[in-house]
Amino acid sequence: MVHGSGPRPANSLHRRGGGERLSGADASNIEIDSPQQVNVFLLAGLLGIGGFVMPGGIDMATLRAALAARLAGPVEGSTLVRFAQRVEREVRSLVWRDCWLDLQWHVRLTDPVDGCGGFEDMVATLMTRPLPMDRPRWEMLVVPGAGPEGPGVVLRVHHSVVDGVAGVRLAQDLFGEEPPSRATSPEAVTAPRRPWVVRLRHASRGARRVGAVFRASVPRTALLGPIGPRRGVVFADVEVAALAAAAKCVGGTVNDALLAAVAGAAEAALRADGRDVPLVLPASVPVALPDRGRSGNAVGVMMVPLRTGVADVMERLAAIAVVTGAAKTAARAQGTFELTRSRWGSRLFARLARHQRFIALFATNVRGPERPLSVAGAPLIMAWPVAPIQGNVRLGFAAMSYAGRLGVAVHGDAEHVRVDAAGHALSQELSALAAGGTARAPRR
Repeated sequence: MVHGSGPRPANSLHRRGGGERLSGADASNIEIDSPQQVNVFLLAGLLGIGGFVMPGGIDMATLRAALAARLAGPVEGSTLVRFAQRVEREVRSLVWRDCWLDLQWHVRLTDPVDGCGGFEDMVATLMTRPLPMDRPRWEMLVVPGAGPEGPGVVLRVHHSVVDGVAGVRLAQDLFGEEPPSRATSPEAVTAPRRPWVVRLRHASRGARRVGAVFRASVPRTALLGPIGPRRGVVFADVEVAALAAAAKCVGGTVNDALLAAVAGAAEAALRADGRDVPLVLPASVPVALPDRGRSGNAVGVMMVPLRTGVADVMERLAAIAVVTGAAKTAARAQGTFELTRSRWGSRLFARLARHQRFIALFATNVRGPERPLSVAGAPLIMAWPVAPIQGNVRLGFAAMSYAGRLGVAVHGDAEHVRVDAAGHALSQELSALAAGGTARAPRR
């Protein structure tokens, strides 16, 4: 149990202070959370032998002690501060409030799973389990049997604490070689006042973005509809350098290559069940914003139309690269989506999102650590991010580069979408792209 006062539980930490009001974006992520659609960022990884992972067993006491040292250290300015805070409602506001941190609960050993497939199934189940509100909203699970060398590890954090970019920084603070250094807390920067013409143009674009939610630009498809409780997760990975080289051939980026693979995977999932495939699958793609302030969430939204029926992955990639250059710049200039800048707007957006037909799928990609990390001395061999699916969108893809490889996780509604077919096709598409397009994905 987490206590705001009273006796201090064993294996716990406490930091004085708190009472900081949540930013609009962070509070929005509390409002759109629900038992049916859990709003968490999840990082799944495979560990090797070393540190708390020994040939004869797993020493959880050593892991908890290592994490306690990280969390008790000089982490001012780091997202790790949120690991000892819970969210409380205070009149009409949500605030971060310091509390006891019980590492016996937050850091746990699970029952064994049966290899990677069992690990994927466990992660899929975790994407439907809410994190309790009366504790700091995170947990770390050690999963025996997940990998050929050592256990799996799962770090699950509520989206009010971090988005994908902040989640990567958090993992580096938690698992990097050096403890996070004390940093000056980010201060609000007053942007120079824009000319009225620019402000008017900015407002006009914002109105168009909000109005787009009401447009039915996606035909009826199995990718959209009420999201069921049974989820599927499939992992894939590819060498980053090979993917970047292929993308460079057509003036694209690694993210463009990922979207080309995503288009093929989504199409394969529909065809596996004999479903109709729309000519275009609009994808919602987050874009990191340069000015985060103290918020754990700072992303713009880029809409990318993904063409279907194109068997040549390089042709698909070239078409996407033409679109994303200008779209990314516009998304960064516009900032966070207008309806998610306040708690009340987020409530409206959550209702609209359950019936929208403007986007067909989610795809996100963040740059992760280039150097290998370790968890209490155990090497982190591979890592995959898993993002939530929300509203009425039943299929999502999340990617993160780590130590030279791009880990991609498919997360979908297993009751309505063939997530296994999407995962298999994604691996084929990524392999074809890494080969520079010389290896073609099979025609569907």
